[in-house]
Amino acid sequence: MPIIRLHPLLQSFGSTTHLKQAHARLLKLDPFPFDGRAAAHLFSVYLHSPYPDLSYAYNILAALHCPAPFHWNSLIHSISASKSPTQALSLFRSMLHRGLKPNNHTFPCLLKSCPSLLHLAMIHAHVVKAGLDADPYIQSALIHMYSAKDLIAARQVFNACSKAQTFCWNAMIDGFIKNGELDLARAVFDRMESRDVISWNTMINGYAILGYLDQAKQLFAEMPQRNVVSWNCLLAGYAKCGEVDGARRTFEQMPSRDVISWNAMLSCYSQNGHSVEALVLFDEMQCAGLKPTDATLVSLLSACSHIGALAQGEHIHAFIKNNGIELDTILGTALVDMYAKCGRIAEASKIFHSIKLKDILAWNAIIAGLAIHGLVEEALSLFDEMVKSCARPDDITFVAVLSACSHAGMVEEGRRLLTSMKGCYGVDPKVEHYGCIIDMLARAGLLEEAMELTRVMPMQPNAQAWGALLGGCRIHRNSDVAEEVGKQLLDLQPKHSGRYILLSNIYATANRWEEAKTLRNMMADQRVAKNPGMSLIELEGIMNQFMAGDRSHPQTEDIYKKLSEISERLRAETEYLPDTKQVLVDIEEEEKEHILSVHSEKLAIAFGLLHTSPGDTIRVVKNLRVCIDCHTVSKLISRLYSREIVMRDRSRFHLFKEGACSCRDYW
Repeated sequence: MPIIRLHPLLQSFGSTTHLKQAHARLLKLDPFPFDGRAAAHLFSVYLHSPYPDLSYAYNILAALHCPAPFHWNSLIHSISASKSPTQALSLFRSMLHRGLKPNNHTFPCLLKSCPSLLHLAMIHAHVVKAGLDADPYIQSALIHMYSAKDLIAARQVFNACSKAQTFCWNAMIDGFIKNGELDLARAVFDRMESRDVISWNTMINGYAILGYLDQAKQLFAEMPQRNVVSWNCLLAGYAKCGEVDGARRTFEQMPSRDVISWNAMLSCYSQNGHSVEALVLFDEMQCAGLKPTDATLVSLLSACSHIGALAQGEHIHAFIKNNGIELDTILGTALVDMYAKCGRIAEASKIFHSIKLKDILAWNAIIAGLAIHGLVEEALSLFDEMVKSCARPDDITFVAVLSACSHAGMVEEGRRLLTSMKGCYGVDPKVEHYGCIIDMLARAGLLEEAMELTRVMPMQPNAQAWGALLGGCRIHRNSDVAEEVGKQLLDLQPKHSGRYILLSNIYATANRWEEAKTLRNMMADQRVAKNPGMSLIELEGIMNQFMAGDRSHPQTEDIYKKLSEISERLRAETEYLPDTKQVLVDIEEEEKEHILSVHSEKLAIAFGLLHTSPGDTIRVVKNLRVCIDCHTVSKLISRLYSREIVMRDRSRFHLFKEGACSCRDYW
């Protein structure tokens, strides 16, 4: 068969392997098939097929006796958009060695491949040598690239541009915005004789991403013509400022939406604690027929992480697998974080080890996950492995390992890690790291040493550091130190209900009822609302929420019957006595016991026992620290009902199994 008749077949193959088999068949039919037309066609297929192979395309190009500049430009364009864009520079050198002259189509993509200012200046010199420095498309590319590396050079190129070259002006506006120079960007915008929709969108997006929502809204209102990008920019502004209601209004008013619109709204919900709304919105997105992107999936996994929605997270993971989506570093890290925060640390570890290119975010996610599960030795071992792999730990890494030491009472190891931060790893300790050490010392009962650290640390302790010390005072019932710490906290956070309540409870435990009453009155006078305890449990993808004494659930009657059954078994089969010291109000003992019996954790566990099969794990997410009585009862239920109960509270996981907890009662 003549080779020319096989050309239409080349584009019909479904993979690179099939294409190479066809290529081999051509060579077998005719060892010298490469007339200009045949080679050019084969080159084009390798370059533009659904499964491109740039190395094969280059081999064909190298074999041509007289390749046209078009072929070189096409390959440079493809390589510049690949995962190894700098190889385009090597191809450019080969092009010059072959005696071909670059043209105005060569440089825009080539400039985008420059990894450094030196490379950029060298290619700029070739532009000038070729007499193309006045070409507007090349000027625009130069402005874009110089803006990221040398703003002065970008302005010099811009100053040579004609006022009629709108896209060059847009490039300069974008360059100023990326360097945080909003006033300079606005000055260029105001000087433009002719603005297009990109000019407006770029300026609005600049205000939005830098948090100037009012200016973004004003400019949006003045726009003569809008497109979906304009709306997306405003939506991003609301999301950046955490204005969820405004973002939702904008989203609903949009005349049309693209996948970026949906992703922006999903991200807004996810980042601002509206996880359930994010999952509902994803269902709407699928009904609208839009295909989720990696950004969609990352936002959804983050939402699942926040509320412990394991079934939803597993559904998203299955979607990733079933659709052949590549598990890159970002998506893999999101999965690690989701599984870790939903209580499946073994699955999180499995996914972490499957990630080919692990960046610092991936290492931090798994180390933090191990830490909150109480797997301290594993977390520290992985930290050592991270260092050996030449991944450089950052400040977030050290927050994770120091928190692990704190929750395990590993005081000496925590001190050693803090000392090594600067000397061994070049990481300056921040207030968060000192806060972890203060927490570690306070939990271990070393309150005086923790207090001394607040005085000598190189920066002022923040509310979290003082809060950790106050928590230690609660554990060890030291009302004297608590009083001093509490004053510092109330000065820093006069509207934080948890600070008042914790200090009030410490006073009450020490029978200092007048001081406790005074604090409660202060809360009322300043209208400080108490953050109510809440527990979540997932059933068939639906999150069920409970509060203490809650009777709003449709199955309340069955839940309370199950609670009564649990109470009877606790009295009959164990030596359990309700820890009424946790109820710090002046009421009868019987009423205190009732208050303890209907805590949100117990309601959630009762619901879980009703709706899961024997042997199934019950998973509960609590927004506050689990109380001592609920912790004791959860251990006993795990033994009485032969169940594993995984409970995530504000700071860590508790795995209740066979009457014991993974935290070893140290939390």
